Amino acid sequence: MNIKLEIIFIGIAILFILLGVIWAIRTEKRLKRFFAGKKAKDLEESIITLEENISKLKSAKENIEKELVEVNKKLKKSIRGLETIRFNPFPDQGSNQSFAVGMVNEDGDGVVFSSLYSRERMSIFAKPVKNGKSEYELTTEEKEVLKKAKV
Repeated sequence: MNIKLEIIFIGIAILFILLGVIWAIRTEKRLKRFFAGKKAKDLEESIITLEENISKLKSAKENIEKELVEVNKKLKKSIRGLETIRFNPFPDQGSNQSFAVGMVNEDGDGVVFSSLYSRERMSIFAKPVKNGKSEYELTTEEKEVLKKAKV
């Protein structure tokens, strides 16, 4: 019985040895393919080049993020809402030749332009707007155009 057990253990040991040899041969083949035609110095230079490229990419990413913040600041100040209304301030004469134009940014800052047209003359007004309100009295049409222009 001891001989049978020894044969089984020897068989298992041989199997493990064969598996280890096969694994070592496959690993050796993979390493030869990886290092084929390369010297240690070439690999070191490749790694150094990759590290330099990574640091350049990080620097470029930081610059782009800073520029994006600046662009967003400028965009916030740009005109985001624009509206025009034509109207007739004098119902007994003419047609819808008068108009009001509202231009505002995200904060509600901007300007309202309005024009009143009559047969004798035409008047143009510009009223600054801060936070959606003007220090000058706004007509009904100017209030309406500001309301519609808000983002």
